Amino acid sequence: MAIIRRCLIVLLSMFSTAALAVTMGDDGLHKTTWMRETFKDLREDLADANAEGKRLMLIIEQRGCIYCAKMHQEIFPLPNIDAYIRENFFVVQLNMFGDVEVTDFDGEALPEKDMVRKWGMLFTPTMVFLPETVDDGQSAAQAAVATVPGAFGPGTTFGMLKWVEEKAYEGDESFQKYLARELSAQGN
Repeated sequence: MAIIRRCLIVLLSMFSTAALAVTMGDDGLHKTTWMRETFKDLREDLADANAEGKRLMLIIEQRGCIYCAKMHQEIFPLPNIDAYIRENFFVVQLNMFGDVEVTDFDGEALPEKDMVRKWGMLFTPTMVFLPETVDDGQSAAQAAVATVPGAFGPGTTFGMLKWVEEKAYEGDESFQKYLARELSAQGN
């Protein structure tokens, strides 16, 4: 019984340490060290992501979002997810109600809140995954290979990251089938 108690204490301290490691920015949004501070010109961000051999991921969040907090406190800090994001993704955060100017792939420049509205994004967090190249005239929403609104558990989140990084969306297997196959292979 003492061993189980010690294990629980260690696990709880790990989770509370991870939660405490999350910082809040002046804009009220959660900040991680893998998020990039850019000029929010998505054409430049895509070029920088490609130069690093990474995929561009936009994450749209808002102040006070309990689902954003869940992702930043419980999901993103998990070692396998944190490491996978750091290794494979160039992440740019957008504030759903922010005023920082964003330049879309189609050249249109708008404040974050207006760009999010243009893209039809309604929920936070929303992760938007972009391809390595975007056709002229396309917006980020049109070019996205996947758009994930809401908070998900570790298995679904990690599965989505892998599905995008492996370009599994180019095949005929849907994400849901891919995830079921991956989880089955892991014995889940």
